[in-house]
Amino acid sequence: MKKKAFCIHGHFYQPPREDPMTGEIPLEPGAAPFKNWNEKIHSQCYKPNSQWGNFESISFNIGPTLIEWMVNYDPGTLARIVDQDRRNLERYGIGNAMAQPYNHTILPLANRNDKYTQVYWGIRNFEYYFGHRPTGMWLPETAVDLETLEILAELGMRYTILAPWQADSTNLDVKHPYLVNLPSGKTIAIFFYHAGLSSRISFDPKITENADTFIPQTLLPEFSPDNIPGDSSGDNPELILIASDGELYGHHQPFRDLFLSRLVRGAQVGYPIYDTFLSLWIQQHPPQQTIRIKENTSWSCMHGITRWCGECDCTPHAQWKAPLREAFNKIAKAIDDEYIRSTEDFFHDPWVLRHEYMDVIFHKQKIEDFVHKYSKCNLSSETIEKIRLLLAAQYERQRIFTSCGWFFDDFDRIEPRNNVMYAADAVRLTFEATGVDLSPLAMAELQKVSSWRTGLWASTLFNHYMQRTKKSRQTTPA
Repeated sequence: MKKKAFCIHGHFYQPPREDPMTGEIPLEPGAAPFKNWNEKIHSQCYKPNSQWGNFESISFNIGPTLIEWMVNYDPGTLARIVDQDRRNLERYGIGNAMAQPYNHTILPLANRNDKYTQVYWGIRNFEYYFGHRPTGMWLPETAVDLETLEILAELGMRYTILAPWQADSTNLDVKHPYLVNLPSGKTIAIFFYHAGLSSRISFDPKITENADTFIPQTLLPEFSPDNIPGDSSGDNPELILIASDGELYGHHQPFRDLFLSRLVRGAQVGYPIYDTFLSLWIQQHPPQQTIRIKENTSWSCMHGITRWCGECDCTPHAQWKAPLREAFNKIAKAIDDEYIRSTEDFFHDPWVLRHEYMDVIFHKQKIEDFVHKYSKCNLSSETIEKIRLLLAAQYERQRIFTSCGWFFDDFDRIEPRNNVMYAADAVRLTFEATGVDLSPLAMAELQKVSSWRTGLWASTLFNHYMQRTKKSRQTTPA
């Protein structure tokens, strides 16, 4: 009899909803009776799944922005999640949690420095909260190119997850992981999720009504038949990976946290199947075959990655997306130019300084000690303050590329509006550090972006936020 295993992967993530000036999430009436969507989803999904112990029995990633919100809102839930990963670490020597790039950026659309920063910050965030180095990394929207995989491999990631249509193959067997040979000579493993089951679990509530019938009626028929001639027992273990948004289990579909709990405890009894997680599977069953990927593809846009940079059939009225992407690219480059110009005389590599900035974010080092650690010479307090502002601008500049800003059909939503506010904050911080005002450039570019539904212009929003910060500085006591 074949060895049959299944793995549920949950991608748990929320975009940043905080106002960058106050650090608070504004009241979101659609989330009533909760103050905001984070609190509502937390109550329906994150907290109950942690209480059921579900995180121990699945593969999962939690976005850094969600983790950092949870730290302040409900640290007890986060502690339970971390503890459930730690139990696997103690039991098997490897945890079941995966890391995620820090700001949920569509990495194929980013330059190499941004890709590296996003992956590196994501790993550091994981290490800080989970207490050990991750083995795998979930890519935002599973968007992939070879350069991204190279960076993952360079930073020690052994695997990631992709959709089956991201494989450049006509003979793909999703029940086995594959190796991708990278131009550098390194390799990385790819798990391809089962598209049919993942889609049905996500969008057909009927099949997740009963975990006891799900195993024999839905899951087991997807494995290869037993007793295939020439295939000896146990020589070809198979894994079926089901991947979806983690919020499915309790938020998108009520009571599916209970379904998940039963699925990984009890429903398997009496059947030739067991649950596992990806880090353990790849340790026990290293990939035997190689495969090539289709670059610039994702799991949620059948047009590659167009959803986040232009017009495609995934969302109507998408004329605003390309100019918003172009505007942010130009604003980011201008911010980077000022950053390099202002730091290159003091540091061997300003990009290394940015990569390591997580030490300041996590309060592991004071800004003064951090700057002195990487500087080529002693710096004055005034220069250190300038560097502090420039690094803060780089932090905000990373946030402007949060993928949710392009995901939906209209500009006048909280996600793209927040991205514009992050851009404004990065421009403000750059001005305070250098005296160079990038606002005219930003306004000119953002005048090309507007909402088809309400007529809101991105330039109007940018200007409103800049004026608001000016008033705040004028009224703040010295």
